Amino acid sequence: MSQVPSITLNNGLNMPQLGFGVWQVPDGEAEKAVATAIETGYRSIDTAAIYENETGTGKAIAASGVARDELFVTTKLWNSEQGHDRALRAFDDSLDKLGLDYVDLYLIHWPVPAKDAYTDTYKAFEKILADGRAKAIGVSNFHPEHLKRLLGETSVVPAVNQIELHPQLQQAESRAFHADRGIATEAWSPLGQGRGLLEVPTVVAIAQKHGRTPAQAVLRWHLQTGNIVIPKSVTPSRIKENLDVFGFELDADDLAAFAALDEGKRLGPDPAEFNVGA
Repeated sequence: MSQVPSITLNNGLNMPQLGFGVWQVPDGEAEKAVATAIETGYRSIDTAAIYENETGTGKAIAASGVARDELFVTTKLWNSEQGHDRALRAFDDSLDKLGLDYVDLYLIHWPVPAKDAYTDTYKAFEKILADGRAKAIGVSNFHPEHLKRLLGETSVVPAVNQIELHPQLQQAESRAFHADRGIATEAWSPLGQGRGLLEVPTVVAIAQKHGRTPAQAVLRWHLQTGNIVIPKSVTPSRIKENLDVFGFELDADDLAAFAALDEGKRLGPDPAEFNVGA
């Protein structure tokens, strides 16, 4: 595991730069997938209440034989549970399902502008942090305007903002905003969705140049860009492949070619308009 670098968050906590995501993995499959990931060498696991697989994820963690302090566990608060008191209850529920005494990182999943509750929600997160039940707190899918308001009305700078980020949506504005304020950028859907991004000729050519798969080339781009990344797979061979990205390095030409792929192509909803669960 020493080959996986860590990002030092703004509160001094170290977070593995490459982790394992379980979005769209049914609870019954999550236990096996997470067990495979931990056995392969992943030490960061990313789940969420809305994924409905915290129980399976927790079972895999408990059975792994890996010391709790060697694992970095993230979960997220769903939109319907925003608000100070609801968030505290929802956090208790997530901990119970995971079977853990604490999580390493707790995120507000979406800003849900129509609900207008993310600042009150975050104040509950600050209490969870102060009580030591989360080692770090942050947000997900927040635009700079959401972060500006949050920073103006709360006390703890988010440690992480997890956003959709891949070569076709490189989020330069958000990454710069985060960097200026000490917020780590974490990428969801880092490989895009389906085979689309992985079949782009530029990506295929870079992968072939290094004797790697397109997925490995894209993950290497994320790492060299400074993103935290959480690829998801339930296929053991791909779980292993996605971790094997430390034996090569992209050069300046590769990075320039990746930069040219940015087209602002969003696969998921726009956080400014996504109000499901409001």
